[in-house]
Amino acid sequence: MSKHFIGIDGGGTKTALVAARRDGEVIAETQTMGSSWREHGFEKVAMTIAEAVRGMDCGEIGGIAAGMPCHGESAEGDAALLDELNRAFPGIPFYLTNDVEVGWAGAFALQPGVHLVAGTGSIAYGMDCNGQRVRCGGWDDFYSDEGSAYWIARRGMELFTKQSDGRAQKGPLLDIVREEFALSCDIDFIDYIQKHHASDRKARAAFQMLVAKAAHAGDMAARGLYSDAAAELCLMAVTVKRQLEMPDSGWLVSYSGGVFETRELILSPLKELIESAGGTLRKPKHTPAIGALLLALDKFGK
Repeated sequence: MSKHFIGIDGGGTKTALVAARRDGEVIAETQTMGSSWREHGFEKVAMTIAEAVRGMDCGEIGGIAAGMPCHGESAEGDAALLDELNRAFPGIPFYLTNDVEVGWAGAFALQPGVHLVAGTGSIAYGMDCNGQRVRCGGWDDFYSDEGSAYWIARRGMELFTKQSDGRAQKGPLLDIVREEFALSCDIDFIDYIQKHHASDRKARAAFQMLVAKAAHAGDMAARGLYSDAAAELCLMAVTVKRQLEMPDSGWLVSYSGGVFETRELILSPLKELIESAGGTLRKPKHTPAIGALLLALDKFGK
């Protein structure tokens, strides 16, 4: 029986899986909950992924590559997660890496370039023609993750408070938040956030969608947050490029993650900034899940 290979794109809020034959023909795809071990624990993450793989019913597995949030941030955590995954998939070769690598692998089909991820968190990763690799950003949403949904949301919450109490000019964000949270008075925002967002990373990051809605409605301060996010993401891309053997002009940048679903809000300022730095922003060739699959085929399917 022909063996199949699996690619996994783990994220803070969702995990995408894809299975294919050795020739690259995709035979199954599925999606499950987020796979951050810091949030769900090692055993829960491994169990959830194993259940999702069984649900794809893809037969004998020749190898798995998984890009996971938090990977590379704790040697102890990386080892513990890999142990759980090896228990869940006994005897199956498993390549575990950070989710930014599978984003890069999909965007560039394993070829040189710099990839930006801006989802719940943010991070950059690149590889040059010599195979040298560099990672930048991706520290932690508490004090970093600039340009991410969490970062934009946090600044959007700040903007709401300033529009409410007069420190900033009132804009569409004010009424959008009031309506979304059914606030009888603006000060109720404190209690609502404490009850529904303070301990829920996904909910905190989702506030970014309200900021995007306000920006599309003409809130210039909200729109400015996306320009600020683009500047932070460009800084990461340029920092990666500077440490690699890449040309001064025409170097390639691609992207993935939920923040880019806002389209022109983030892409227009990012494109302008990347081009001013001598780079070229382009759409990813494939999804991060396909990128993980390409890594699995490259490592275990030859």
